[in-house]
Amino acid sequence: MARHTRSPLAALAAAAAVVALSLLSAAPATAHGRPGPGGPSSTTRLYTPPPNEGAVAQIKQLVKDRRYADAKAVTKMVATPQAVWFTSGTPKDVRKSVEKTVRSAKQQRAVPVIVAYNLPYRDCAQYSAGGALDTASYLAWIDGLAKGIGKSEAIVVLEPDGLGIIPWYTSITGATEWCQPAEADPATAASDRFAQLNGAVDRLSVLPNVRLYLDGTHSAWLGVGDVADRLHKAGVEKADGFFLNVSNYELSERQAKFASWISQCLWYGTNDAEGGWRLGHFDYCASQYYPADPNDFSTWGLTDQWYVENVTNAANPPAGPEVLKHAVVDTSRNGQGPWTPPADHPEGDPQVWCNPPDRGLGLRPTTSTGDPYVDAYLWIKIPGESDGQCTRWAPDGGVDPVRGYADPAAGQWFPQMALELVHNANPPLGGHRS
Repeated sequence: MARHTRSPLAALAAAAAVVALSLLSAAPATAHGRPGPGGPSSTTRLYTPPPNEGAVAQIKQLVKDRRYADAKAVTKMVATPQAVWFTSGTPKDVRKSVEKTVRSAKQQRAVPVIVAYNLPYRDCAQYSAGGALDTASYLAWIDGLAKGIGKSEAIVVLEPDGLGIIPWYTSITGATEWCQPAEADPATAASDRFAQLNGAVDRLSVLPNVRLYLDGTHSAWLGVGDVADRLHKAGVEKADGFFLNVSNYELSERQAKFASWISQCLWYGTNDAEGGWRLGHFDYCASQYYPADPNDFSTWGLTDQWYVENVTNAANPPAGPEVLKHAVVDTSRNGQGPWTPPADHPEGDPQVWCNPPDRGLGLRPTTSTGDPYVDAYLWIKIPGESDGQCTRWAPDGGVDPVRGYADPAAGQWFPQMALELVHNANPPLGGHRS
């Protein structure tokens, strides 16, 4: 009988597929327990959850097609620490699910990143519509999530878009929120949102080993003062800070600047220096829009200087990153930065946030950032999962006009995008395109 052998590449790819299925843990972390001030310990080991079933199927198919380099790259992507999202269920359901994640993280001797995503009117009934029915049911759900964590260590990302999209809200600048669901009461919807988030902060911030972060949007969205005002209203003073760039593509260097400004603006608007005349005036804060030019990063030093003059040199006692709020930044898909739609696209929303082509993985998850205002770079959005069925400027076609086909529904695995992310990773994943 003839002897059949597998090539080294085939064996490697098969082994990679096994890694994706089992996600065998590496060496134990060296530090546990509640970290000191300033966020998680720099030696914190982050949890790697089981991969999306679609990712496993894609890896198997790539091996079958002898696309070994791609199989290895996708395996590396799903075997990288990333968040676990909790989006529905009864309080009992979410408690059990969180307990399962916490147990699995302990087996890896790692810290899970837990995303709570179940606010009423979440995503304003768009691609990721859903959420609890009302404030009482939402806070009961949060109670279940909190009980699931218990005394375990966790990083909690509380409600992506929860402060960026507030139903029937009027911002600090007087702008009216576009999100106006007919089912919500215009007179109470915004105050309900802040009550929900404050209630969640009260329940989660008392957990002894939790690091809690609220929605700070990203540097191409709300201005610094608007973000700081919303964070203050949501109870950020009881949390560890805020998160930036979740499910988005803005560059990390911009988010680090943005984080420092939001942090200092929070101090500026809540400190009673100079007779208290500026209390609550987050709208006075400099931002990425002024004096900086949002499109010219070389001008962002102008906003830095405003904070030097109005916070660093004005604070008494001194207010620096050692005492101010910090951020965590989602780098799961921002390696190539944001997508620029074609200049000649038809009129209509290009949906630059929705499955843009040719993006790449960003910085690998770490709690050792080298930035005093950034506690961690995390993969919060699961890279490879779809943002939704994007139709951009052709809303009646059912097809993504940029890609030429219908995108998977939100949260489903998107094989084409997964390959784009690993091919365009910055820093590179290693290996080569097949």
